Amino acid sequence: MNFLAIDIGASSGRHIVGSTDGGELVLKEVFRFPNGAVEKDGDLFWDIDSIVDNVKKGIDVALSEFGTIESLSVDTWGVDYVLLNGDEEIRPVYCYRSHRTEAVIPIVHEKLSFSQLYRRTGIQFQPFNSIYQIYDDMLKGRLDNATDMLMIPEYVLWKLCGTKAREYTNATTMGLVNAETGEFDAEILNTLGYPARLFPKLSQPGTVLGIYKGIKCVLCPTHDTAAAVEGIPMEGNEPFISSGTWSLLGLKTPKPITDEASEKVNYTNEGGVGYNRYLKNIMGMWLIQSLRKELCPDEDYVNIAKAASESDFDETVDVNAQEFFSPVTMKGAFDNALKTKPADSAGYFRCAYRSLAICYKKALEELSANTGRSFSALYIVGGGAKNAFLNKLTAEATGLEIRALPIEASALGNLKIQINSADK
Repeated sequence: MNFLAIDIGASSGRHIVGSTDGGELVLKEVFRFPNGAVEKDGDLFWDIDSIVDNVKKGIDVALSEFGTIESLSVDTWGVDYVLLNGDEEIRPVYCYRSHRTEAVIPIVHEKLSFSQLYRRTGIQFQPFNSIYQIYDDMLKGRLDNATDMLMIPEYVLWKLCGTKAREYTNATTMGLVNAETGEFDAEILNTLGYPARLFPKLSQPGTVLGIYKGIKCVLCPTHDTAAAVEGIPMEGNEPFISSGTWSLLGLKTPKPITDEASEKVNYTNEGGVGYNRYLKNIMGMWLIQSLRKELCPDEDYVNIAKAASESDFDETVDVNAQEFFSPVTMKGAFDNALKTKPADSAGYFRCAYRSLAICYKKALEELSANTGRSFSALYIVGGGAKNAFLNKLTAEATGLEIRALPIEASALGNLKIQINSADK
């Protein structure tokens, strides 16, 4: 049988067919399309129509090549959503890198302190968390006529099969799901004045939603990090990094850890498939991508890493500092943070790579302290796993065995849940 994983990231989307006919899962990428936030009037938005159009094009390519597809599912980044009035989109669809939440975060925290929110949800503070985006929408009146709120992958699946569902793993990224019950937290919704109609009961990965062109549409873990963790072929339970635009470093735990120590170091608790994902958000390859765009857009990443490895620039920065989140110029953000400006582009990249490795080391120390665990290995999956120089720096910084798996982990996790659903 053939299954289709549609894995969409902040910079690109890909359609990957998983075939089980030979008894072993074989993957083939059949379609890829560019993605990215659109800047307009000083803000950032998603071209949601282009995303849906490309998803449909890729499905047609998969059907043309493979004939029949048993099922498909979609995973994307978290926190962003589409508001609907019936079957009409309430536009625009904001990107999480918008600065629109800055004014409302203090208002939300006056009603519910971050410590109160953390105890109830276990979700780390990030200025882009959906809880703050939604408050901005409410103040702008965008919720007044909203009948539905669908996370990006839920929206895409609705456009395919006509069923509006809210999937658990992605919902947990919003900062509104109770860590104990696994459902939307009524007290938070009531205190903030959010309409209950927008927050119905959640559905679990494996739920079949409907049919598109003869293909079953299934909920996978629609948050791409949840899918990636599910896709890691891990021995035992060791920490992992899902390395892409963001680096998500964490560990599977039986239940959320929402104590004061976890709050202090800003660890988050997100839903997994039968487990909790205890994670740290780290700025990740966004730094490298942004520097490349400014300094050497035509250079490939292999050569960039090679040049960085040969540089002797020795300063580092705090990669999680807010100034690196969405700067006008990434080079300028590094210049402002450093005592000495690098002499060439290789110095900037070396600084970024070394700073990431140091951040990984610190995050692993926090992870060990808060879980009472010691570790022997670190799994790295996603695009960043291909970077031998960063892997070397990470091994040196952490002292752990690096098990770098340059695999499509999100697609694998997406497919795994589809296959399990087909077997039931």
